[in-house]
Amino acid sequence: MISLKRIGHSALRESGLLSVYETGPDAWLVILSRSCRMFAYGASSLVLALFFSELKVSDANIGLFMSLTLLGDVVLTLFLTLVADRVGRRRTLFAGSLLMIMSGTTFALCENYWVLLAAAVVGVISATGGDFGPFRAIEESVASELTTPDTRADVLVWYVTTSSLGSAAGTAMSGRIIDWLLAKDGWTLLDAYHGCFWLYAIMGSVNLALSLVMSEKCELGKAAKAQQGAGNENEPLLAEGRLEGEATEGESAKKEKSSWVSQISRETLAVISVLWFLLMVDSLADGMVSMSLTTYYIDQKFHVPKSALGYMLSVSYLLGGFSTIFAGPLSRYIGLVNTMVFTHIPSSTAVLLFPFPKTVKLTFGLLLLRVGLNNMDQAPRAALIAAVVRPEERTAVMGITGMMRTLASTTGPSITGVLADNDKFWIAYVVAGALRLAYDFGLFAMFINIKLHKHEPSPPADSANGRDEEEEASR
Repeated sequence: MISLKRIGHSALRESGLLSVYETGPDAWLVILSRSCRMFAYGASSLVLALFFSELKVSDANIGLFMSLTLLGDVVLTLFLTLVADRVGRRRTLFAGSLLMIMSGTTFALCENYWVLLAAAVVGVISATGGDFGPFRAIEESVASELTTPDTRADVLVWYVTTSSLGSAAGTAMSGRIIDWLLAKDGWTLLDAYHGCFWLYAIMGSVNLALSLVMSEKCELGKAAKAQQGAGNENEPLLAEGRLEGEATEGESAKKEKSSWVSQISRETLAVISVLWFLLMVDSLADGMVSMSLTTYYIDQKFHVPKSALGYMLSVSYLLGGFSTIFAGPLSRYIGLVNTMVFTHIPSSTAVLLFPFPKTVKLTFGLLLLRVGLNNMDQAPRAALIAAVVRPEERTAVMGITGMMRTLASTTGPSITGVLADNDKFWIAYVVAGALRLAYDFGLFAMFINIKLHKHEPSPPADSANGRDEEEEASR
């Protein structure tokens, strides 16, 4: 019995579930919130481009819509993440959820291109199937706040894993709902697409409810204070938590007048600016071949049923969710950067080769490889950012990181739209695959030896390649 307990405990520890459990209910709520949101994004990614195609919108205007939507995400993400620590992370998530409900309802009821564009730009709609809005940066900052360096990667892994499962469920349900509605009398394909967007609004409502039950520990400095007791003098942005009335004299006034640039040290900017550039290269590629555009490409090339298309994406997302579980153990044994690079290279190669197969089966195989491994770098990337910046800089840095990635993504759909209008859709995948591979090799070259956790209370002697020589020597 003891051995079985040890085996079970070891399995929970290696999988990261023990870290998730020990982190507490707020981490569970953050994970559930993103899972529900990605359910909505998965559903919309299947039908968005097809929806506009059914409205007789040109390919170029479909690409323009996605680019302008991503540009709206840039502005929204920048604004919300820069004020999140000041007005409260939970309140910011609440406001974002309201915008999500508004956008989903508009798409469920309206067919005017310009009204839909306005709702997508001003509100929160996933034009690509990815999570480029303001939610992710704030949630990753909350998760980093709630965790320690030892548990952070594990919690972020399950944050990503469950989101992949949510995307898989969303695409599968979306495809089934379309076929089910089409089988009913009086329902057209366009009506079925409208019905799918109600899922988006419903998931926005669930996110809104979850933001209301998160505890005060989610705010900046609160988790550390709960563990250490009152009076911690090393929380530089506690002065900005003015909602609770805990501002210190003098320093609070200075920090409230400071810009977001002044809150990020030169040391951090020197490191993170390189990462920003590389992530922008990767995001440009992702914007060119987003899931919405990929489903549109497969539909045009092979004319598969919508339910089959939904299952293809769903299985891909399920595989992605399953593979992401291994990102935590890999990060512990080979390091954050190695995990990011070596799992991303096969995915990038699959993007480059995607247009060449002549059969649905081979195309599906490359889609499985692409999506199945694509998310394994997400949790290590968030852990890497959290490990190289100061705790009070995380929300701003992660928000700007999301903004940079979204900004880079904005031009991608427009480029692909022009190529598709000229029967050169396949070129987008070749260019995107090459850009992703450039990101992979650049990341490895620039970050393999970076030192981590310098700003943590008890930083481990660690580097990005996962070797802790002092610990090994002590053994």
